[in-house]
Amino acid sequence: MAATGLIGAGLMGTACARRLLRAGFEVVAYDVDGAKRAAIAGLGAAVVSSVAEVAARCEMIVLAVFNTNQVEQVIEGEGGVLDAMSSEPASRTLVCTSTCDPDRLAVLDARIRPRGALLLEVPISGTSRQVAEGDGVGLVGGDRADMERAAPVLDAICPRRYYLGSVGNGSRAKLAVNLILGLNRAAIAEGLVFAERLGLDRCAFLDVARGSAAYSQVMDIKGPLMARREFSNPQSRVDQSLKDFRLMLEQARAAGQGLPFAAVYAQMLEDCVQHGEGEWDNAAITEAIQRCRTG
Repeated sequence: MAATGLIGAGLMGTACARRLLRAGFEVVAYDVDGAKRAAIAGLGAAVVSSVAEVAARCEMIVLAVFNTNQVEQVIEGEGGVLDAMSSEPASRTLVCTSTCDPDRLAVLDARIRPRGALLLEVPISGTSRQVAEGDGVGLVGGDRADMERAAPVLDAICPRRYYLGSVGNGSRAKLAVNLILGLNRAAIAEGLVFAERLGLDRCAFLDVARGSAAYSQVMDIKGPLMARREFSNPQSRVDQSLKDFRLMLEQARAAGQGLPFAAVYAQMLEDCVQHGEGEWDNAAITEAIQRCRTG
């Protein structure tokens, strides 16, 4: 089985690596952070010292970096994928799992495709733990032929997935899904804080909520973290959620659509970041809500 590249060894990149390694793929990985390189090497990935080395060795490369700027830099920047392709001219299929600006991603695809870099966007719905367990849902945008070529890799990373058409549509769907998820987290957090303020035990009330008509899957995943106030071992971080909500609000403004609840949620995430909680699990939205006092 040919080696698969991985650029970015954060929460999502590590989850993708676990899936690929478990499926029998050789994974050639790079991250700018030495500690993350060491951690992913411990899982069994072959770690290299640059993006160019990944691109030189692998024709299928998973991108799991933080944002659109980093995706563009990894592909088009000095020492990036396109630079490596100047001496290794075979085409590369780039599977982008990052949640990106959909318009910029579509323009990027148009720029790089004539040079043999085939972009397939596959943002994945689910926490890093869900992805590692095979429960992530891929939202695929791109050419169908590229999706079929990448099928073995996609089967390993996200067995469940939806094809949404051209590049950009995957990110549009991911932003809309994350909007719903974020507001669901906010509702659970506010309910837990409210119940506690009224004198109820958070953990006991969470059990009641999970057995009620208010139940959602998010209660199972984030509810215990909120109830126990355990945020230091994140499955998905506050700063990542804030990045996504900023993107949502930008896209909504461009479309002429107000998102009043999303705007409030983004403000609460900003509050978490201002209090040094940006790298905590995004269940920490409870902390921002708890800081809201009437007097």
